[in-house]
Amino acid sequence: MTQYSRRGFLGTSAAALLLAGCENTVIGNGVGGRGAAQIDARVSATRDYLFDRYPGTRDLAGKAYGVLYMPLVTEAGFGIGGGYGRGALQINGTTVDYYSATRATIGFQIGAQQYAHALFFMTDGALSTFRRGSGWAAGAEVRYATPEQGASLGKETTEIDPVIGLVFGQQGLIAGATLAGVKYSRIIP
Repeated sequence: MTQYSRRGFLGTSAAALLLAGCENTVIGNGVGGRGAAQIDARVSATRDYLFDRYPGTRDLAGKAYGVLYMPLVTEAGFGIGGGYGRGALQINGTTVDYYSATRATIGFQIGAQQYAHALFFMTDGALSTFRRGSGWAAGAEVRYATPEQGASLGKETTEIDPVIGLVFGQQGLIAGATLAGVKYSRIIP
């Protein structure tokens, strides 16, 4: 093997191990497991935390056509990194689908972090596009806001920005968290 291919092999292997270690329930996406109950419990706790800690987000959720709650996303990296989490899409407070969030990154990074996030779909079209897609990647169409801004997002903001993403509850050693490049896929827990 050449030195380049060894590096590629080692980097790919490290990324695969990091993703495999992000959550021990990634494998076993079968029907009849306790995965849905676990996701529902985490989503409920995350939603309650978000609404209690940042009261303005309750109004934002009330205006949204749907909200995707991702209660725990774990990211780790050492040059090559990745992240994984599972959550649920709720419409009118009821879970309608379950989703995974995956992300792979390459670049200067060392460390690990965990965080929660929520995507508020402010238009019916944005929600329909998300649900119809086989895999939806967060990008420029998402307006990122802090949870503290939830109350101050006016009607004009929610009409201009069809998807609003809030990242909160960060813990770890990687500076910052963004949803850019995260791919969401429907799962059966």
